[in-house]
Amino acid sequence: MNAGNTARHGSALPPADRPRTSPHHVIVIGYGMAGARLATELSASSGVEVTVLGAEPHRAYNRILLSSVLAGKHGETDITLTEAAGHGVKTRTGVTVTGIDRAARTVTLDDGEELTYDHLVLATGSQAIVPPIPGLAQPHPRVATFRTLEDCRRILDAAQGARTALVLGGGLLGLEAARGLAGRGLAVEVVHGVGHLMERQLDQGASAVLVRTLAELGVAVHLASSATGVSADDDGVTLRLNDRNLRADLLVLACGVRAETGLARAAGLRVERGIVIDERLATSDRRVSAIGDCAQFGEVVGGLVAPAWEQARVLAARLTGADPDAVYVPSSPVTRLKASGIDLAAMGSLQPDPSCEDVSFADPARGTYARLVIRDDRLTGAVMLGDNPSVGQVIQLFDRRGLVPRDRRALLLGRSLGGVEAPVATTTPALMPDNATVCQCNTVTKGALVRCWRSGARSLDDVVARTRATTGCGSCKDAVDGIVGWLSTSDSVGVS
Repeated sequence: MNAGNTARHGSALPPADRPRTSPHHVIVIGYGMAGARLATELSASSGVEVTVLGAEPHRAYNRILLSSVLAGKHGETDITLTEAAGHGVKTRTGVTVTGIDRAARTVTLDDGEELTYDHLVLATGSQAIVPPIPGLAQPHPRVATFRTLEDCRRILDAAQGARTALVLGGGLLGLEAARGLAGRGLAVEVVHGVGHLMERQLDQGASAVLVRTLAELGVAVHLASSATGVSADDDGVTLRLNDRNLRADLLVLACGVRAETGLARAAGLRVERGIVIDERLATSDRRVSAIGDCAQFGEVVGGLVAPAWEQARVLAARLTGADPDAVYVPSSPVTRLKASGIDLAAMGSLQPDPSCEDVSFADPARGTYARLVIRDDRLTGAVMLGDNPSVGQVIQLFDRRGLVPRDRRALLLGRSLGGVEAPVATTTPALMPDNATVCQCNTVTKGALVRCWRSGARSLDDVVARTRATTGCGSCKDAVDGIVGWLSTSDSVGVS
């Protein structure tokens, strides 16, 4: 595999490797956000039978919104994925696949049943990492990881009557868990072993402002603090650090995830940090594909919903024959922190580079931080924290490699850009170009929303159902609502 020279057109693939007929029976192992989306995409073809096998005992759900369940803003039914399975799709929940026989093209279930496939898709996701800290080897009701709906239930059970909570891990998941628990009125402390929060996405300046913002929301942060031991009893949990001890009613572990590769490795597929795939989403066995958090493309292992859903779309096009030459071309991800009271978007690289222009602004008192890293008048990295009306413009410029306006301050501080230099619209939907991506998770543009409206949709629910906008992280909901509101009062909407 040569991920560095990923082809955008199928002509770069050997003709013998291009599927010309649709496989009759596709088995998808994994009924998470990636597996469920693939099943929906495949259901559009009447020539493909699909069986989806899920280890969790319930329907697929939006894992991104689990922190909202912790906060009490959503119930479990609110985050259930409601896309219809469609013709020819069978879903089986609460079943575990114990083995794959690639020669016989069968999978074995935990009850001994064998299923035969023509094509197999691994969408096994990832599992929470439990660090090798003394005291964590044995499960305890006051200690829980934060990854699945069952984890969320355990945390909520432990939170009944609780007043305090500890969260080990200051990455994206840890902060979302902390904010969710704080939303229930608990005093929360986050312990992070690195010197600043979300070190993969943020710089120290952004972290410092975020720490202050979290404190105002009831979440204290301990940085550069290594956990050396855990002890739990009926009354609470003690977390021993290198320089102090912390005591709380419960402890949430948010120490990262690792790709679930056990089945693939046992089946003899190529595995590194994830299941290695090429631009066709194929593993080392051309009859087996992998998508989502378990898959490794180049050096990158999955972890965000937008790439997983794009992989599902590409693979469905190949397997159904709708586009046998479709290939996966990754885009640069934008990370959004989904936590009430915090508006954060981070993208690209923030590493110091003398060849780049680096401009930033911080107002800790207002919880605002903005930084732009620019090379050749194009964004290579950015952080936007706090209430900044330019965040949508910055994301569009980064996503589409657009030219940054000469007045950097206007973009940095959220002032109106004005003139022809503004490549992306301000908050007025009428000024937004049709190719502006409104929903990053599902790659829904403003033009797609307008066309949906013009084709007969007459409510927000109709637009969401037809385009899937807002069904990922939900951070675009206000923008989509604003566009639908604008459409409902305008009789002269044009689509270029």
